[in-house]
Amino acid sequence: MLKDTLRAVFQPKFFALIKHRRYSRKGFMSDLIAGLIVGVVAIPLAIAFGIASGVSPQQGLITAIIAGFIISFLGGSHVQIGGPTGAFIVIVYGIVAKFGMSGLIIATVLAGIMLILMGVLKLGSVIKFIPYPIVVGFTSGIAVVIFSSQLKDFMGLDAGAVPAEFIDKWIFYIRHIGDAHAAALGVGALTVAIIALWPKVTRRIPGSLVAIVAMTGGGLALESFFGIPLDTIGSRFPELAGGAPLPRPETPTITMETITLLIPPAFTIAILGAIESLLSAMVADGVTGKKHHANTELIAQGVANVVTPFFGGIPATGAIARTMTNINNGGRTPVAGLVHAVFLLLIYLFLMPLAVHIPLACLAGVLIMVAYNMSEWRSFRLLLRNPRSDVIVLVVTFFLTVVFDLTIAIEIGLLMAILLFVKRITETSTISVISDEIKNSESDEYSDAETLHLPEGVEVYEINGPFFFGIANKFDEFDLSGKQKRTRLRIIRMRKVPFIDSTGLHNLRNLWKRSQREKIQLILSGVRPEVRKTIEKSGFAAELGDYYICSHINEAVEKAWQYK
Repeated sequence: MLKDTLRAVFQPKFFALIKHRRYSRKGFMSDLIAGLIVGVVAIPLAIAFGIASGVSPQQGLITAIIAGFIISFLGGSHVQIGGPTGAFIVIVYGIVAKFGMSGLIIATVLAGIMLILMGVLKLGSVIKFIPYPIVVGFTSGIAVVIFSSQLKDFMGLDAGAVPAEFIDKWIFYIRHIGDAHAAALGVGALTVAIIALWPKVTRRIPGSLVAIVAMTGGGLALESFFGIPLDTIGSRFPELAGGAPLPRPETPTITMETITLLIPPAFTIAILGAIESLLSAMVADGVTGKKHHANTELIAQGVANVVTPFFGGIPATGAIARTMTNINNGGRTPVAGLVHAVFLLLIYLFLMPLAVHIPLACLAGVLIMVAYNMSEWRSFRLLLRNPRSDVIVLVVTFFLTVVFDLTIAIEIGLLMAILLFVKRITETSTISVISDEIKNSESDEYSDAETLHLPEGVEVYEINGPFFFGIANKFDEFDLSGKQKRTRLRIIRMRKVPFIDSTGLHNLRNLWKRSQREKIQLILSGVRPEVRKTIEKSGFAAELGDYYICSHINEAVEKAWQYK
């Protein structure tokens, strides 16, 4: 039983490729080239994401290597490329600042466990339905926070630590704008210009790599010929000058208090990882025509985030930009992702000493372009034209992400979306009262329907929509005083009730008990099989009696005429 369940939720695409032996030499060469190109693209991004997250550049690369390999090896997508992404910068930086690296390890492992459970519980399809305004709100908010965090290095400011709070940070920048380092500002601006304009030259070579090579050379020239030094990776991480050794597995000290404190940020990491990886996989499916397995993808993301932090890595997920680079360069199987990880490992082992010369202003420029591409400002602008409830969710999620905390933003954003959804469903669900005649058609087209006349003292309450906690109390809006109206029987017409929850059942049972006290009989009409199953399971069907549960209004009206 357990084996069958695991087989249903865990179907790695790489294993299927090996099992069916449908791999050719031509396919391997295509994946090899794509993997190498994606590896080249991932180098500057992994380094930049690592530094921006408050850890070292090698930790960014370690994440791209280990998590990238695991996600391709175990994942449910043919072409997904995994690694560190901009979405995690804000949350990782906050965890490292508050709890240190040991806290980040615990939070990432907890997030990985949550992702595995999501996959095992088959929540892959549910995650895709997180409201779009929430996704755009926190994505745009993250982009603004990333942009704000990079301005110090972009302008070459040497004015001490930047405040952590968003508003204080901008006050700091305004006060010190006159202290900007002209050379650093020029390097940052040129980096942005190269990345923005390079696609017009070619898309085969990533603009970020071109910018880093060009600006590193330019920085060395400025120092050698003009005596103008720039802050570089080497000045911030001097230990990299001798190379980057392979990290050893590390186990943090774990206490229940720490776990309790880290569950909320871990949940945020898990939700972000699930959304971004499945969104990336869906985009890839649209381009390749293939279909990913959502639950397998979540399990793979979870395993990657459980394993990677013990080697010094940070949270990882599927990366849309690198996945699309993989597809555009011919990658069609998970082999391309494996090649990308192996290539990054070779870079890490043999070329890391060269990274010490990369100017920090250049990396800031790379991340500013990442923030711009993340911002989804066009989608944000279009969503502002949507219904007011969507706009409220969008703006509040964005504001909370920027000014307060990403964890708070996601939690409150989801809560608001749920409440507004319930409100919208409540507004579309109605209960109407009929006491004279009724149509016997089960559709809304009554032109050819027979009119059924109701006996005196019979009322029909028609429920239109789900009978759940949002509308269950609507019976209280009616005058249910049966003695004044001489009511002797009530028909509750439920033909348009797709489901009923515990609150709806509770209120239905209360209506029946009140009717009993007033000696008024209750009849249920048009009860759908799934609703009837719920009513029977609750025991209410036995209390009311099967005789008074009718499948059609004709049957209910006929029993009303017979009732004395």
